[in-house]
Amino acid sequence: MINWFPGHMHSARQQISGHMPKIDLVIEVLDARLPAASSNSLLTELRGAKPCIKVLNKSDLADPKVTSEWIRYFDGGVKGVKSLAINATRKSDVTRLIRLSRSLVPHRGGPGKPLRIMIVGIPNVGKSTLINTLCGRKIARVGDKPAITRSSQQVDLRNGILLFDTPGVLAPNLENRRGAMCLAATGAIGDNAMDHERIAAFAGDFLLARYPRQIVERYKLKELPENGELLLEEVGRRRGCLAAGGVVDRQRAAELLLHDLQAGRLGRLSMETLTDTAEDSSG
Repeated sequence: MINWFPGHMHSARQQISGHMPKIDLVIEVLDARLPAASSNSLLTELRGAKPCIKVLNKSDLADPKVTSEWIRYFDGGVKGVKSLAINATRKSDVTRLIRLSRSLVPHRGGPGKPLRIMIVGIPNVGKSTLINTLCGRKIARVGDKPAITRSSQQVDLRNGILLFDTPGVLAPNLENRRGAMCLAATGAIGDNAMDHERIAAFAGDFLLARYPRQIVERYKLKELPENGELLLEEVGRRRGCLAAGGVVDRQRAAELLLHDLQAGRLGRLSMETLTDTAEDSSG
């Protein structure tokens, strides 16, 4: 079981709640590879009826067909909620986001009435990257480790938009086992809070079932292993992750597989479909 909820994240709830009355629009940054698992029901509760844009970031790493299904789902759901698939490093994508933001709150953004936007999201979904691209300069710290942003800040974009940034928030209770494993596999949970071999074996099972061709191509396999455990053994042998006596170093093999997945070296893939989410809910 993954148990990860650093103490600083408790204060993030209070910061979000304290700023919310001053906010016109909430932008929730999600990982396009797992839009449901990377969302946070607490944010829905805190924003109330305020309009929201669900940004499916890292869409360049996700399966485009699955991402399109998620976009249709979000856009056809709750009133006041829209969605947009982007790569937060692309200025053209961020320009589309600004345009959509203005359309949802047309009465704000003029002189003396800035459009006040809060950007929220769990760790490592690209929230800081998005803020930096919006600002055109480095404002928020960016890294490949979760929980980089530690305190809230306010940024005037000088274009009629005022940004409120908050620390990443991850729900304290990760009861959905599959969702928690997907979060760990994609890097949203710190390395010190997870068992690499267990997570990599889970990811291996998933990849063998959903994206077998990409596994074969990446690791030059002659045939598919039966399960994720055997995939780790095969990856370890082919990539030289060996200990004394030629035994596969499973820890190194697990880290290699997870790094390949997180960096997009296995191709565009989505860890979560609408069907998966429905099955998790019914289960």
